[in-house]
Amino acid sequence: MSLFIVLLALLTAWVLAFVGVPLLVWTLGAAALTVALWLAGAMSLTAFAIAAVLIAGVGLLLNVLPLRRAVLTRFAFAVFKKVLPEMSSTEREVLESGDVWWEAEMFRGRPDWEKLLSFKYTKLTKEEQSFLDNECEALCKLCDDWKIEYEDKDLPKAAWDYIREKKFFSMLIKKEYGGLGFSANAQSAVVTKLATKSITLAVTVMVPNSLGPGELLMHYGTDEQKKKWLPGLVDGSEIPCFGLTGPEVGSDATAMPDVGYVCHGEVDGKPTLGLKLTFSKRYITLAPVATVVGLAFKLRDPDGLLGDRNKVDYGITCALVPAAHPGVHIGRRHYPGAAFMNGTIVGRDVFVPIDAIIGGPAMAGKGWRMLSECLSSGRGISLPALSTAAGQLGYRMTGVYARFRRQFKVSVGKFEGVQEATGRIAGHAYTLEALRVLTASAVDHCAPSVTTAIAKYHMTELMRKIITDGMDVLGGKGIQQGPRNFMATGYKATPVAITVEGANILTRNLMIYGQGAIRCHKYVFPEMEAARENDLVKFDKLVIGHVGFAINRAVRSFTLAISGSMLARSPVDGELAPYFRKLERMSSALAFTSDLTMGAVGGKLKFMERLSARLGDVLSQLYIASAVLKFYLEGSKSDAERAHARWALDTCLYEIGHAFDGFIRNFPVAWGRVLLRLVIMPLGNSFHPVSDRRNARVADLLLEHSDVRERLSWLIFKNGGEHDPIGRMEKAWKIGLKTEAAYVKYYKLANHGEISGDTVAERLDDAVRRNLLTRDEAEQARAYDDARYDVILTDDFSKEYLAGDFAAEAAAAIEASGELSRVA
Repeated sequence: MSLFIVLLALLTAWVLAFVGVPLLVWTLGAAALTVALWLAGAMSLTAFAIAAVLIAGVGLLLNVLPLRRAVLTRFAFAVFKKVLPEMSSTEREVLESGDVWWEAEMFRGRPDWEKLLSFKYTKLTKEEQSFLDNECEALCKLCDDWKIEYEDKDLPKAAWDYIREKKFFSMLIKKEYGGLGFSANAQSAVVTKLATKSITLAVTVMVPNSLGPGELLMHYGTDEQKKKWLPGLVDGSEIPCFGLTGPEVGSDATAMPDVGYVCHGEVDGKPTLGLKLTFSKRYITLAPVATVVGLAFKLRDPDGLLGDRNKVDYGITCALVPAAHPGVHIGRRHYPGAAFMNGTIVGRDVFVPIDAIIGGPAMAGKGWRMLSECLSSGRGISLPALSTAAGQLGYRMTGVYARFRRQFKVSVGKFEGVQEATGRIAGHAYTLEALRVLTASAVDHCAPSVTTAIAKYHMTELMRKIITDGMDVLGGKGIQQGPRNFMATGYKATPVAITVEGANILTRNLMIYGQGAIRCHKYVFPEMEAARENDLVKFDKLVIGHVGFAINRAVRSFTLAISGSMLARSPVDGELAPYFRKLERMSSALAFTSDLTMGAVGGKLKFMERLSARLGDVLSQLYIASAVLKFYLEGSKSDAERAHARWALDTCLYEIGHAFDGFIRNFPVAWGRVLLRLVIMPLGNSFHPVSDRRNARVADLLLEHSDVRERLSWLIFKNGGEHDPIGRMEKAWKIGLKTEAAYVKYYKLANHGEISGDTVAERLDDAVRRNLLTRDEAEQARAYDDARYDVILTDDFSKEYLAGDFAAEAAAAIEASGELSRVA
């Protein structure tokens, strides 16, 4: 009987820990167990009395708040404040900037799936959809990517004029100021569509709608500043740029040597309180054509002219300066792999009035927080949009090529080796669109800083993978540059997206988990704030909750692991239910691992970038998988859609298992490695790469017309005509759908030697003469073969044209030259 009670008590304790009950319930449970053992005769009266005293004492110590604070928490509070890593004001501003969102649910180990499933994607308004269907289409038709990138190194004047006229630069500016007032999802869709036509076009449009004067003015500008600058930004008479990076400063903005001193000077002959600025900026997009420059610099007030004589160094501050202002020098252009305007800005002892500070003098020294918050929004819109454009183009165009291009008498898309690449293209393209729409919609609801960092890093990396795989499949078609090439510009420009708005190495190794662990954890940041405020009462409540949280997540992680995730929750039934359960299991594992790591390693984790990056990978993949699940459930739920979703989810789980395995193997504390392995992976790592069968399934779908193909390429600009690189592929695809059956029939006859002739035309004529093909079938096969040949053609040029004499060869001549090579 006693043994039964003990076993029942242990099971009950495990259940209580798994559920996560309050401290008082544990105290009452211990008392009830003691009474039960005494009544069962397993405990003498003396033992019962001793146990009762101990339980009562511990119970009072833990549950009577003044006593607990005086005896336990005060000591823990003192230790915590000593081991708490030092945090600079800049780091604090970054941590406090933005909001936490769904990523916090995945970080805390017990996600509320209903919160995800009930979240509404931002729907495009009729006005936004019309802008995509009309203004964006018209703008794309004004652009020739080959001429932009190779000949002119700039957008055509007609495109610049149209951008200004139709307010492409003011999508984020509210309608009350004359802007378009588009949602983040609409801005994302616009940039994605433009990027499928021209990266230079997309970057030109996205920068004023991302980090720059427009957004900073909308959020922080004074009424006078808004009245002065916003009308020009809306009608395009003002072109903005923002100067942050420089020769001495890249990802670490705090290292900038650019400085502004508060002093007296003259403006238009009148004595004025202002700033004397000295700066050198580079890599500044739109700088060569900008009329207004946003500047980030370190502000100093040695004479206390701002009112505080005890404060000299204010920190990073942002100001607006006309590009034509005396002393401002717009330098020569950079050429970053694409033709968008990018260059340098230099100024020495440039005097501007004090109200040049964005937000006025009250915002002096608050620039880094302003930039951090605006950067987070930009990371959730602009660069994800470029990445998605690459995914949509890679999916649709590589599918056309892989279906039409034949080697060894088979479409290259049917070779298993090629399918390794095309399967990845399909799965990653699905992931990108899922991430784009969820993250952009999130930006419409809040400013999710960690989520947007995840999106920026992983989406640009997926873009890189898709373009690399696409180039491998295209072969010579991809590497021979010219008007027919739809991939080369993206291949050259990919490093731009990898580098800007926080280099990817920095984002992965420092930002995602470094910021996520503190902001997303239920207790850590509030505990740090309690320590900073020296608030023992607040800390006491938090630390007790934290201990219970850690025990609960440890028990949940182990229980879910040994049960194969069967005890985890899923909000849906069917094939995707196991994915919800596995993700909840790994969410618990991340919460437990984070607590153990912070306890065992402490502030040193800040410098263990490879370790924290792996935990960041876990958090990222949990968010990515959530986006995929949401995207699938919002879609058609067709067999094709399910195949893509399962490919993406299998990949996410594999990456989670891989990251955890690498983290455990490299954990610096021996006992921690043992405990982590036991709790997280007691039965080993069960997550594996996508199976060959599933990869082949999505690779085959890439070659077919399906609902997923349309959903994953809906933003591609397809109406450029038969001389446009995408337009000619679209034309071939449509012809192929109608005529491929006839061509395959002809192809089999030719391969079996049943018809004769040296060319396709001769063999088709012979097939008709022998009544092996009808005249209509022969014409269809001929049309298919013409389309097939056009798909595989590449461009060649005269030496005069390549030497820079672009008048030496017209576009029509370049296009016609390819036909001369046809002999079959």
